Amino acid sequence: MSEGRCTWCGEDPQYVAYHDQQWGRPVRDKLELFEKLCLDGQQAGLSWLIILRKTESYRAAFDGFDPVKIAQYDEAKVESLLQDPGIVRNRLKVNSIIRNARAYLALEAQGIDFADFLWGFVDHRPIVNQWRETRELPATSPQSDAMSKALKKAGFNFVGSTICYAFMQAVGMVNDHLVSCPQYRACQES
Repeated sequence: MSEGRCTWCGEDPQYVAYHDQQWGRPVRDKLELFEKLCLDGQQAGLSWLIILRKTESYRAAFDGFDPVKIAQYDEAKVESLLQDPGIVRNRLKVNSIIRNARAYLALEAQGIDFADFLWGFVDHRPIVNQWRETRELPATSPQSDAMSKALKKAGFNFVGSTICYAFMQAVGMVNDHLVSCPQYRACQES
């Protein structure tokens, strides 16, 4: 086993920077979590690198992922978004962000803090795994299964268990850096 970063990010500079500076770092801000969950849903059927490269365009197109603004989008706004080459122009995916914004606001209206809600699936602290090889990483977990079920019940979509697990990895709910990766320990110290 070679020492060094996780192999999944390859050599692409943007992907490497994402791996080294963001992936696996605990995120506790509810709006940042909302954005990341929406972006992970956009990944369905695509590579994460495609969405990573379009992140700034998504932020511009979706009002900085402000759920209050997004929840007010109408059909004319959807049609406008479907013409934006900076995002994935898929009607179901565009509508999912709007639907998720409305579900987010419904939770908040019930007095449920989105960050507390999501972090509750891991008892509010990261699960630290000890994988030695990329092939050991799972695609889902009991926690991602439970998160997916709860999010769907709350009205979210594009939140299957695989998407939820990728989200949990990205926002540091799960530390799935390989133990040989310098970011493994860095994420534990974040």
